[in-house]
Amino acid sequence: MTDLNIGVVGSAGRMGQSLVREIIQTDGVRLVAASERAEHPALGRDVGSTAGVDVLGIKITDNAREVFEEAESVIEFSGPEATVGHASLAAAVGVCHVIGTTGLSQGDETALGAAAERTPIFWAPNMSLGVNVLIALAEQAANALSDDFDIEILEMHHRHKVDAPSGTALALGQAVAKGRDVDLGRVSQRARDGITGERRRGDIGFAVLRGGDVVGNHSVILAGENDRLELTHQATSRQIFAAGAVRAAIWLQPQPPGLYRMRDMLGFAG
Repeated sequence: MTDLNIGVVGSAGRMGQSLVREIIQTDGVRLVAASERAEHPALGRDVGSTAGVDVLGIKITDNAREVFEEAESVIEFSGPEATVGHASLAAAVGVCHVIGTTGLSQGDETALGAAAERTPIFWAPNMSLGVNVLIALAEQAANALSDDFDIEILEMHHRHKVDAPSGTALALGQAVAKGRDVDLGRVSQRARDGITGERRRGDIGFAVLRGGDVVGNHSVILAGENDRLELTHQATSRQIFAAGAVRAAIWLQPQPPGLYRMRDMLGFAG
């Protein structure tokens, strides 16, 4: 069995560097190409030295098409607009595409679905296996407990994160809404300030914290009159996201065209 050839888009960013390190440490995969956005200071540099490992002989290019043409699977953590464009490119070339980008709109998700009609695409707002177990548990807990229990979702990330709530927090919100069979858009409460009045029964609240170098903390709190259930995950290294993405690339390779999520890889029902 030959190694799976992987390309990385956004290879000089924090997650891109983590991906490079993960790929070279993982049996059965091989890094073959890497790219960054135009005018990035890392362009032309060796992707290995940029990631703090040995020189790999792979220069970082600003041509994403070259990455998709050279690789069998491309992994990407970038911005929504770039990701949607790259998904179309993956469909045109016929390459598997693993996406960890957050902040995608409903229209962006629709675009991913259209591209996935022609090639396998894997999208997860959080590539951590532990977080995705948390998402499954949150859905089950919301389903088991009535709306006598108020649900609040709390997340904290580093000061550089640009979207809020995080994609993982929104995924948790979707999970608990599904568990209660309600529309998240109808019951979501994302901001409280001033005299807000009493909390509405059935609302799903979100609270966002930003600061320091926090990799990612997420909690789902189900608060009743006499007891409280808290489900929490804390990420201590971005390497967990890289590991999940590489595992997804390996899993995705033999799959037929379609839009896949973490629950598909982990074998969760629903």
